[in-house]
Amino acid sequence: MLKNQIQQLDKEMPLYLVEKEYMKENDISFHENGSNENIENRFLGAYIERSNKETDELIETESDSFLSESISYFKKQKAEFLYVESKWFHIIAIDAVSLEVDDVFGAYEAMLGLKLKKNQEKTIKSFLDRELLEGEKKYNLMFNQQDGLWDLNITLDVLKGFEETMTIGEVIGSLYQFIFQLLVEVEKTL
Repeated sequence: MLKNQIQQLDKEMPLYLVEKEYMKENDISFHENGSNENIENRFLGAYIERSNKETDELIETESDSFLSESISYFKKQKAEFLYVESKWFHIIAIDAVSLEVDDVFGAYEAMLGLKLKKNQEKTIKSFLDRELLEGEKKYNLMFNQQDGLWDLNITLDVLKGFEETMTIGEVIGSLYQFIFQLLVEVEKTL
């Protein structure tokens, strides 16, 4: 699954460290182009929209520059959520990511649908329990029979490396790498 997606990548493109490590471990050739941890550049060209949490009504479609906005934007705009689609998400078996601040606890949250089989529940939960920091609410995972995918809500505050000073692009990049690592774990069980 993941191996097939990675083999389709442009070998000249900048890679995250997790991608490079995976390619080395799986003998997939790539061009060593130095470190590119500028996460925001990976998601240029993504489809980005802000919407109202109550009504799902579109507030505005955003340009790439919104990726440079601080994630703390959503602490000030609690009635909004951000929906992001990117061509890169197919690599990590998701279509889109939504970001918001929880109204009750004030925690940053990410919501996404994982295209993994139902029988992967034990591996997914084991990874999440191990990799997320201790916190009040770490994640919510439920298999959606209708869509055939896992609905995953992650409290970003317990994601290793998360800081309120991060940009939205950095948060999306961190989530991308986290889910990439989850898929590596799932692939080991296949």
